[in-house]
Parts: sequence; structure tokens; C-alpha cells
Amino acid sequence: MPTTPAPSTEPAWQPCDVFLLFAHEPYYPASAQEINASLVHSASLLHPLVRQPDGARIHERLTRDREPGQIVLLATLTHELGGGTDWPKVGDWETVIADLVQLIRTGGCDALSLGLPTVERALICSGPDTTVRVYAPATDGFIPYGPEDRAAVLAHVGIRLVWAGAGQDLWPGDGLHTPLRQSSLRHGSA
Repeated sequence: MPTTPAPSTEPAWQPCDVFLLFAHEPYYPASAQEINASLVHSASLLHPLVRQPDGARIHERLTRDREPGQIVLLATLTHELGGGTDWPKVGDWETVIADLVQLIRTGGCDALSLGLPTVERALICSGPDTTVRVYAPATDGFIPYGPEDRAAVLAHVGIRLVWAGAGQDLWPGDGLHTPLRQSSLRHGSA
């Protein structure tokens, strides 16, 4: 008599609702509005069309010790990785970002696509303690934009995410790889 397999006691992997915000080369969809930054669900880094294992390693770093709903900038990861010197230990972020942009453009995952003004784009590309100075010809001086302005950009993107999603999560795509932490737990390592 055939036996039915025992139900798994291992909980199914659930994606952590952390989001990655990054600037990229602009593109112009049919609406002709410039898209120069995108926000994706962290699990999109586990998509099979994103370079692996780089995407999975960046996902692990991105979601480590984050709060649900947190928006993390690629520039923040760069700051945390020794100003970028430790990126080679994690992965090829440039290829992963290019893969994500291609995935977004082909509908392989959901994204909040943004056309950020120059100052806001500069702020999301800068470290958390950086001040961006913009020349003001009218006064022949510079206007400083610092960490508070960067936080305001993140808050505004967060509001747009809530508004655009109307309470629904961004779809990270189908056929996602298992995250590294979950994979290592299955294989008995911590």
C-alpha cells in the first residue's frame, strides 16, 4: 500500500518585504517620461534571469537586519560595504542592476519606476552622510542637500509605493531561487 509523504515541518519561505531602490541609465517607455530609478521587492534579486549567485548574495546582504517595509538604497549597501571596496566579495552589482532593469522592462517583475529630478537622483546615489551641493547661478553660491533631504526623498518614494500599490506588494517574479540563509538552514549550517 503506498504511503503518503509526511507534511513538511519546514515552513515555506516567505519573502521579507524589504525594497531596493537604485538609479540606472534612463530609458523612455511609450509615455516618453524618463525613467532613471527603480524600486523592486528584494526577492526580485532571486529571479532566475538575474545573475546568480550574485543576486542571492546581494539579497542576503540587503535583507540582513532590516525592518519589514524598509526601502534600502543601493548607495546605502555600497556605504555598508566599505564604500564599495567589499562589493567583489558580495557580487557584481552592476550586472545585477542591469539584469533587474531588463527584468522590469520585460514585465518579469513589478517595480515602482521613477523619473527623479537631478537633485533627488543625486541624493539616492550618495551615501547616508553625504552632502550634495548644487550651484545656484542666481546667487552665485551653492545650495547644500544633506542626510535630511535624502531621508525626505526616501519618505516620498515610500508614500508613492503605498499609493501605487494600493496595499498590494510588488510582485518579485516567478521561479525565484531560495535565499542563501534559507538554503543554508536546509543544509544544516547556520
